[in-house]
Amino acid sequence: MLNVVIIDDEDHIRDSLVKLLARHCPQVTVAGTAFSVNSGIKAVDDLHPDLVLLDVQMNDGTGFDLLKSLSPVEFKVIFITAYDQYALQAFRFSAVDYLLKPVNPEHLVAAIDRAGLLVRDHFNVQMNALYENLKSVSRQDKKIVVKTTEQIHLLDIKSIVSCESDSCYTTVHTTEGEHIMVAKTLKEYEEMLTGCGFYRVHKSHLINLAHIKRFDKRDGGYIVLANDQKIPVASRKREEMLGLIEEMAK
Repeated sequence: MLNVVIIDDEDHIRDSLVKLLARHCPQVTVAGTAFSVNSGIKAVDDLHPDLVLLDVQMNDGTGFDLLKSLSPVEFKVIFITAYDQYALQAFRFSAVDYLLKPVNPEHLVAAIDRAGLLVRDHFNVQMNALYENLKSVSRQDKKIVVKTTEQIHLLDIKSIVSCESDSCYTTVHTTEGEHIMVAKTLKEYEEMLTGCGFYRVHKSHLINLAHIKRFDKRDGGYIVLANDQKIPVASRKREEMLGLIEEMAK
């Protein structure tokens, strides 16, 4: 069983989460609720939860304020947040779980299931990445958490040279010569990284434009990257790719 504490400053959100958990998550026991940063700290101290559903913005501060006051965090966390594209991107890069208000029951169940598998020690690494990403102005200066079955990697986005698809897995190639295989699709990385200077040149390859060494027109066209990877360019992407290279050269 997972003992859960819900911390949110909106009464109807707390009530809704209690009901949804009772209806859809039999493995969960709601140990208590709180309505602010201060009452949340007390609830965590008193109840010692396994998992906290935590509002990002409350009347007396933020969920981040609460976590910093309890650092190192000894419980798992799912953030509850209103829609903010910049903040959501930071959550995705940091591999920190979140739910949007109003909370969708299916998304709640999936997040609870993921929390049951989460390695607690990884959370502090993910939170450090999240804090950095929320402060960072430049997208290329952000960090991304990459998790394998045995390790958790904290990478500078600018250190990623390319991402290569292998069915439901993706191999992340870095400037340090690492080849990290992750149980995520290339589409997921494309959605996260396209606005950060990455471009999908082929169904199996997403590249960091900053690491292009040259474009070779032979054999249908391919990109040579800084790590000497040769990446094929899909025929329908060739003209667009050449245009991007010309823009970068200006």
